[in-house]
Amino acid sequence: MNLIGKHILIGISGGIAAYKIPELIRLFTKAGAEVRVTTTRHALEFVTEMTLQTLSGHSVYSDVFAAINAHATEHISLPEWADVMLVAPATANVLGKTAAGIADDALTTTICSCAARRPVVIAPAMNDKMWENPATQKAIATLRTWERVTVLEPAEGPLACGTSGKGRMPEADVLFEAVQDVLTPKTMTGRHVLITAGPTQEKIDPVRYLSNYSTGKMGFALARECARRGADVTIVCGPTAEHIHDIAGRVHRIDVQTAHEMYNAATSAWRLADTAILCAAVADFTPEEETSEKIKKQPGQQQMTLRLRTTPDIAAALGASKQKGQRLIGFALETQNEEANAMHKLTSKHMDAIVLNSLRDEGAGFGTDTNRVTILTSDGRHTALPLESKADVARDILDTLI
Repeated sequence: MNLIGKHILIGISGGIAAYKIPELIRLFTKAGAEVRVTTTRHALEFVTEMTLQTLSGHSVYSDVFAAINAHATEHISLPEWADVMLVAPATANVLGKTAAGIADDALTTTICSCAARRPVVIAPAMNDKMWENPATQKAIATLRTWERVTVLEPAEGPLACGTSGKGRMPEADVLFEAVQDVLTPKTMTGRHVLITAGPTQEKIDPVRYLSNYSTGKMGFALARECARRGADVTIVCGPTAEHIHDIAGRVHRIDVQTAHEMYNAATSAWRLADTAILCAAVADFTPEEETSEKIKKQPGQQQMTLRLRTTPDIAAALGASKQKGQRLIGFALETQNEEANAMHKLTSKHMDAIVLNSLRDEGAGFGTDTNRVTILTSDGRHTALPLESKADVARDILDTLI
């Protein structure tokens, strides 16, 4: 998702995790957003005002009574300007004051004003003992009852005090995802989407398998976009390094290895889904036998025959069992007769639409961060999309089909 034209207000309190905010500002501005920053005075002990001003391109609001403020009431004008406010890091002190309605500095007065009219995302960060304190937990519970406020869970791991536990501020990419989530209209609330993603691995022996070059990037981009739009998502994925920051608990991930495992998981999940998007590159063949020991090359051996059998056809099974109201969307990666092959797959497997991409197109296919696709539907529509990021392709697919 691009953030062109969006106004992001970042509030920083006095915690060591403030040093991560410059990276976050870069992520937002790179995505096209405009960023403004408000801080407590103690926050500027951890990250300099000059750094924040240089990266955001705006002066930093840190003093309610400073003569250089553009407006006499910055804590009112900034929330009016913002589309969303992110408070990161949010210390125990700021959490407690916010929950109690105390507004006695630039940051807390801005939060108090913003929470009444704009979405606010809060990222707590503190020592694990402070996180576990009953007063902190009471403040968190109170804030989570507020309609426009989303409080993230802190991460677990090494803490600044030298111990390890729960209290780390989520990393910049997680905060970036959280802001995208609250800014995305929830047009798919109540929908349950099944997505398959990534490759399968068909075992030959304990050290070898048959597979393909799929990385799962396109399937995971679709899962992220569906979840942002409010859908409950079940993603059945083969071995992949891709992951999802499941901010709102809308994504259920099922990891599989083989085509048969993916078939079982997908056909089971299909019973509860209203839409399936089959993006995985499932192996068409698997070895007839998996040996229990590594196959060794014999002295003088020049060739080896590997006998294969077909794998179960997930698309055909889902198409054959499709009920009224269910929609089935497939993917086709072709190298020749692209559109004809895709249309045959669409009709023979009772799909509602198919997304075609070709290895002939530079920047499309496996492992890339971009894709160029053509959307074909059972009612004859033909939508060719330009080369764009897979995140934007996912958005355009959903805009076209869902």
